[in-house]
Amino acid sequence: MDFSELVQEAISTLTVNKLRTGLAVLGIIIGIGSVIALISLGQSSQASVSNQIESLGANLLTVMPGSQRGGFVQGGQGSATTLTLSDANAVSTSPTVTDVNLVSPEYEKRAQITAGGQNTNASVIGATPVYSAVHNVSVAMGVFISQQDVNADSRVAVIGPTVVTDLFPNVSNPVGQSIRISGQAFKIIGVTVSKGGGLGSVDSAVIVPLSTAQEVLFGVTNFSLSSISVQAKSSKVMTEAENQIGYLLLNRHNIADPSQADFTILSQSDILGAVTQVTGTFTALLSGIAAISLLVGGIGIMNIMLVTVTERTREIGLRKALGAKKKTIVSQFLVEAIILTFTGGIAGMLFGVAVSLIISKVINLPFTISPGSVILAIAVSGAIGILFGWYPARKAANLQPIEALRYE
Repeated sequence: MDFSELVQEAISTLTVNKLRTGLAVLGIIIGIGSVIALISLGQSSQASVSNQIESLGANLLTVMPGSQRGGFVQGGQGSATTLTLSDANAVSTSPTVTDVNLVSPEYEKRAQITAGGQNTNASVIGATPVYSAVHNVSVAMGVFISQQDVNADSRVAVIGPTVVTDLFPNVSNPVGQSIRISGQAFKIIGVTVSKGGGLGSVDSAVIVPLSTAQEVLFGVTNFSLSSISVQAKSSKVMTEAENQIGYLLLNRHNIADPSQADFTILSQSDILGAVTQVTGTFTALLSGIAAISLLVGGIGIMNIMLVTVTERTREIGLRKALGAKKKTIVSQFLVEAIILTFTGGIAGMLFGVAVSLIISKVINLPFTISPGSVILAIAVSGAIGILFGWYPARKAANLQPIEALRYE
């Protein structure tokens, strides 16, 4: 009996009891589909995070107060006051810092924002005009903060689209309207373009002149900063720029030992690497849980094949009595098991792709399918057919012809 005959006979046998065959295949479909969908959604999440981090600004370095030791940020000498406006100016003007393009000093703190009868709690960012270039922020309406606003401690604000929705639900253009930040009146001069909610998004923030935030809103007397954002000249010199900034600040803070630094410098790659590691771990964990259903599906296939062997005992005995070899009997049942699992694998692959596409659209994630996950689906489905079909096939092949013919 050649291979084509084996396949035709296997298909004919499996279609005799369509319900049982369908239930056996269903377990494989759910298992393969779940694994592919979870891998796809994990990769989509990583891509979304990468896009969000890249949207924060090109070649971005962030200097924060406090030291990073043991894998977390600790308060350094003076904690939140270890960075000042003079540090930012030094980074911008020092002849030893040659790989830096733009420097944005920032002071950020949450505050209550009100307008009319509406209110929200939002992040208030004190910034200078260079903030928009460093963080790739543009305005959809109005204008951004100017240097004149900073010099004059102007009470003006640029707000994100989420803040607009919260405070002015029925106003299409809030430019010129007034808001109150911690009880202080500010005039809206601009609305930022939406960048989507997520890491570092300014959609739900209010941007005011740095001097106004420090002196008027939060009473900062020593010109301390919550962060200094630095744009390196290119992605190739990120490490050099980080080292230059680090040694300059160590010297300014009179710290000889770099391990005792009272500041931390993070790059986009650091943040992306940390977030990718976390999302990758969760994806692997969830995929492992989903893979359990593959094991259950494989056991279901084996049970079906064992039942089939029992039902066809007399047929097997007759075949062996007529001279059928063990190899032929094993091949016949293995082919049936592989057809079951391979069909389930293909259907599961399509099911997983469809589920991941629908979920990606619903939660607004980029749709991503890894070719590796598709290859995995086909390989695993075939392996399950061989693994869980081998024992029933061997059991059928080892039946004694006379005992099989006597079986009732």
